[in-house]
Amino acid sequence: MKLSKEEKSWILYDCGNSAYSMAVTTALLPIVFGMFSNVNSSMDLGYFNSIASILVAILSPILGTMADYKDKKKRFFIFFSLIGVIATASLAFVAPASGQWQLLIVFYILSVIGFAGANIFYDSFLVDVTTDERMDKVSSKGFAFGYIASVIPFGISLLLILFMGMDKSVGYQIGFIITALWWGLLTMPMIKDVQQRYYIEPEPKPIINSFKRLGDTFKNVRQHKVVFVFLIAYFLYIDGVDTIIKMVVPYATSVLGADAFDTFTLLGILLVIQIIAFPCAILYGNLAKKYSARTMIIVGIFTYIISCIAAYFITSVWHIFILGALIGSAQGGIQALSRSYYAKIIPKEKSNEFFGFYNIFGKFAAIVGPAVMSLTTTLTGNAKFSILAIIPLFIIGFFVFITLPKEQLEQDEPKGLIL
Repeated sequence: MKLSKEEKSWILYDCGNSAYSMAVTTALLPIVFGMFSNVNSSMDLGYFNSIASILVAILSPILGTMADYKDKKKRFFIFFSLIGVIATASLAFVAPASGQWQLLIVFYILSVIGFAGANIFYDSFLVDVTTDERMDKVSSKGFAFGYIASVIPFGISLLLILFMGMDKSVGYQIGFIITALWWGLLTMPMIKDVQQRYYIEPEPKPIINSFKRLGDTFKNVRQHKVVFVFLIAYFLYIDGVDTIIKMVVPYATSVLGADAFDTFTLLGILLVIQIIAFPCAILYGNLAKKYSARTMIIVGIFTYIISCIAAYFITSVWHIFILGALIGSAQGGIQALSRSYYAKIIPKEKSNEFFGFYNIFGKFAAIVGPAVMSLTTTLTGNAKFSILAIIPLFIIGFFVFITLPKEQLEQDEPKGLIL
C-alpha cells in the first residue's frame, strides 16, 4: 500500500513521540532519578507517574471534545507538542549532583502532559489523513514503526557515551536533549502536511458545550452494556500493561541495584522489548484471524500475569532480558487487538464519539498500578512484593472481560495487524 504525504507525516510523528515514551518514561528518567542521593528509592517514581496520569486524565475529556471545533485541533496539537519537547529538553539541565530532584519531577510531569495532550489530537487526526478503507493499515503502521524508530535516539545517546567516555549521568542528560530534538524534528512534517478536514463550526460558549457533549457521550456508552463492560475490563488490564511499561526499569534497579545496569545492558534490555514487540504485534493480529481477538487478548493478559510472577524471582541481569522478551511478546498485541476489538462492538455510526471515550479510559490507565507498586514497596520494604501487587489488575480485568457475551465477541473476524 502506497502512503500519501499526509499519511507518511502522521506516521512520522508516531516515530517521534514513541522515542519519548521509551527513552524518557521507560529508561532515562528512572535511571537519572535513582542517581539522586537524597531520593529514598527509585520506586518513589511510581507516585509521580500516578500524579502525572491523573492530571492528564482530568484534562483529556474536555480537550478531546474541544478538538472537534474548526481550526482548533492543530493549534492544540502544536501547543502540547511544544510543551512536551521543551520540558523533555529541560530535564537535561537538572543534574543528579544538584540534588534538585523536585525540579526534575516538575519538568517530567510537564513533559507527560505535553506528550499525552498532543496524543489526544494526534489520534483524532487519523480521520483527517486517510479514508475509512485505509484507516486500519495506516494506524497499524504508525503503531508498529513507532516501536522500531523509538530505539534510534536512545541508541545514539548510549553510543555517544561509549565512544566519548562520558560520565553516565552526563550521557543520560544528553539523551534527554537528543530525544527532544528527535521528537521535535519528526513533528514538523505533521504540522506542515496535515490539516483538519472534519470539524464542528464555532459556536457560543464552546467550553460549556464541550462538557455537554462529553456528558452525552457518557450516557451513550452506558446504554451499550457490552461497550461499558469492556471499557471497565480494558481500564483494569491496560493499567497493568502501562504500569509494567513505566515501572520495569525502576523495579529492576530497586531489586538488582542501579550499578547492575551499564549502558550496553540497558540498551540491550530495551532493544529486546521493542524489537520483539514489532513482529509479535503483527503475529497477534494474524493469530486473531484464526482464534479470534477475544482469545488473543486473553493470551496477552495471562502473558502479563506470568511476567509479573517471573519478575518476582529475578536475581540477575539476564533474567531481565528474558523478562523483557516475555513482555515484548504481548505488549504490542494486546494494545492493538484491544483497539480493533473495541471497533467491532461499538455502533459504527458513532465511532468517533465512542473512540473518544476509549481514549479517555486509556488516559486514566497507569494511575492505580504505579501507586500500588510504590505503596507496597514502602509498606513492606521489599520492592519484589510490588510487582505481585499489580497482578489483581490483570485477574479482575480478565474476569470482567469474559463476562461479555461470547457471540458478540466472535461474530466477526478481526482485521488484525497486517503491514
